[in-house]
Amino acid sequence: MRRPLTTLVLLGSCLAAPWAQAATPPKQPEKGPGGADYAVSQVTKRAVGTASAGTFVFHGAGAAAEPRPVVVFFHSWGAANPALYGGWIDHLARKGHLVLFPRFQEVNRSRPADASTLAASLIGSALEALASDPEAKPDLSRVAYIGHSAGVPIALNVAAGAKAGALPEPKLIFGVMPGGIASTEKDRGIMLQDLSAIDASTLIVTMSGDRDYLPSDRASRRILQAASAVPATRKLFMRASSDDHGYPALTATLASPGSPKSDYDAASIKLPPDPPRDPKQKSTWRWSADMALTGPQTILTQQLGNNGTDTLDFLAFWKTFDMAAEAAFSGKDAAALRRDPKFVDMGSWSDGWPVRRLSAEMPKVEGQEEKPQRGPRRRLNLVPTETKQSFSEFMNRRS
Repeated sequence: MRRPLTTLVLLGSCLAAPWAQAATPPKQPEKGPGGADYAVSQVTKRAVGTASAGTFVFHGAGAAAEPRPVVVFFHSWGAANPALYGGWIDHLARKGHLVLFPRFQEVNRSRPADASTLAASLIGSALEALASDPEAKPDLSRVAYIGHSAGVPIALNVAAGAKAGALPEPKLIFGVMPGGIASTEKDRGIMLQDLSAIDASTLIVTMSGDRDYLPSDRASRRILQAASAVPATRKLFMRASSDDHGYPALTATLASPGSPKSDYDAASIKLPPDPPRDPKQKSTWRWSADMALTGPQTILTQQLGNNGTDTLDFLAFWKTFDMAAEAAFSGKDAAALRRDPKFVDMGSWSDGWPVRRLSAEMPKVEGQEEKPQRGPRRRLNLVPTETKQSFSEFMNRRS
């Protein structure tokens, strides 16, 4: 029997009503860490090096009034296009940073085993090329690393070899959704170097998402244990939580740090060509199976390109990094960050309901008593029980 048109319209309006009335998530803050109070409106996008060994460079347009703090962005394996992280890069550059995006991978032609050495070489060459540039004006006393997924162990390897390689040592290593670490040289992935060489003054922050927390937790545990010279007071393990209180829901996955922005597409940034090769010189390049992206790596890269910029970007990643960098550059430790309630706060939905906060744990210092943290008023704002654990439990749990 055919339904009257008015019945169908009424049914459709009833189904649409809950979505129309749903609470909306917080927008980007107007000012402060993670906020939109940008010093500049235009960002210079260029590259240094060559087509096969280049680094993308981003900073505010025009001459720098004072030296710019340097942020090196280490992408996940397969995500070699800065456009996939364009929103975050834009935020960093407009906040006054000099952002370097070393292209340490040529997709399906580069081996993971070579990535750390190549990344260090690219960073060194880029800083040398920009040393006297009045617009870039890098401040080598304020350097921070951001890594995503496999970019985290690469960032750590570069930091461990910074002193020997004559690179400025980073004050902060900020690793989101760490992964891609190989257990043996025969495994596919990034082998960790001797992380005990990382300077003791470095602040190390790792963050996982509750939808994919197990692999990220295992990687974080290895990283924090291996960086043995860095004291417990300068290490912080964090977790971002999903929240479906309103619409659109917030989902903390491996792809959450993606903030695609076409303005940062690598295809529109011209890299200088490689010098002509001597025809008598034979190529040493040989293809190997680990050059090809795995299924999960391909999916992650696709998800990064489809991930919308939302509250997790503004308040979980951008704000947290901004605050961590300010603390690291001023000599503060992880305890100072944890004491600031803004550090884990995620704001409120449009109906006033608090968004689930970030969790932040640091190793227990000898002689320090375990004090329970005062939680938020509503249970919804807590980390899910299946992912709650103290830092001691996190560190002691076997991989």
